[in-house]
Amino acid sequence: MNITFNELRKIKHSLPTGSVERIANELNIEAQTVRNYFGAMKYSNGQIIGKHIQPGPDGGYVSLKDTAILDLAKKIIAENQAQGVG
Repeated sequence: MNITFNELRKIKHSLPTGSVERIANELNIEAQTVRNYFGAMKYSNGQIIGKHIQPGPDGGYVSLKDTAILDLAKKIIAENQAQGVG
């Protein structure tokens, strides 16, 4: 799947507090891995998960091989909106 870097960051910033930890717990991965997925670059405490960035508009294009983190993030945002929180 391809997405712009800015769109990926917008999704990350739309997540309610505690979502990074929730995603990490549900997917049994490090919280830093989730942060790295959304653009952080602290790889000593979290691995890279199938992500490649190409230069381009809106921060470039991000090619994601595994969308599990993104899918769960979108689910959390939808839940939050359904509850009228976001």
